[in-house]
Amino acid sequence: MTAETITAEASGTFTLGDLPVHRIGFGAMRLTGSAAFHLGTPSARARSIAVLRRAVELGVNHIDTAAFYFSATRSANELINTALAPYADDLVITTKVGPFRDYYGEWGAAARPDQLRGHVEENLRQLGRDHLDVVNFRRQEQDSIAEHFGALAELRAAGLIRHLGISGVQPRHLAEALEIAPVVCVQNRYALDRPDPVDDEMLRLCGEHGIAFVPFFAVAGNAGARAAADDHDDTVRDIARAHGVSPAQIRLAWTLHQGPHVLAIPGTGNPDHVAENVAAGALRLTADELGRLNALHVPTN
Repeated sequence: MTAETITAEASGTFTLGDLPVHRIGFGAMRLTGSAAFHLGTPSARARSIAVLRRAVELGVNHIDTAAFYFSATRSANELINTALAPYADDLVITTKVGPFRDYYGEWGAAARPDQLRGHVEENLRQLGRDHLDVVNFRRQEQDSIAEHFGALAELRAAGLIRHLGISGVQPRHLAEALEIAPVVCVQNRYALDRPDPVDDEMLRLCGEHGIAFVPFFAVAGNAGARAAADDHDDTVRDIARAHGVSPAQIRLAWTLHQGPHVLAIPGTGNPDHVAENVAAGALRLTADELGRLNALHVPTN
């Protein structure tokens, strides 16, 4: 098989509540330009639409997005709506609420619990849906998430949301949320070259509870929202050469090897990279390779 013939099915399947998804998904953050938000050059509209359609052709059935993913001329949600509606029955679209950007793209204050309905309705409008499959509450330094998560639980009871998740959280926040409503996923920053004991603990706790752990910036690493990482460790490059793949694919494969409950949501604005990312789900690392890569994830101090 080649990267062009491997589908997302090769990555395996996990269930978000009652919604089965392939473990390689797609993150929409980079659809709007060369970097996220207003940080790069706006993308060509036709190219972004082609990226989304190519992902679905390759079996991707889990797309992560947000209403605040937009640049001066592009909106990720609008692109998803244009490219993929009417949506396939098995396509799961996950979004997040909490952060806010105004019409000029400037970040506003974190949303109050009573403002989250407006965030949910904005995602519904942009995506052209009458309910959202999964909504993550994205924490922004709140000490407690109980009120915010409770507000989303009310919207779930009202039928606007099917399942709930949380993002940017610590173990105590997961415990808070589970007291209020079921949690189907936790989305935290997590990468091979970015060890963090808190996120390692979140990975473990999610596995214990049967909750999906969904890392963001798994490929970008420390570059974050600005660009994909290109300063790969020699170990990553050596293993990539041994498999005849790119370092980014090895980073994704390592991510998926962290547990059967781990989902990957790599993003790109390049149709060719979509096929590479999906193909990473078929990579099987040896115990020796995993050991060498795991050594890179150990804190140095």
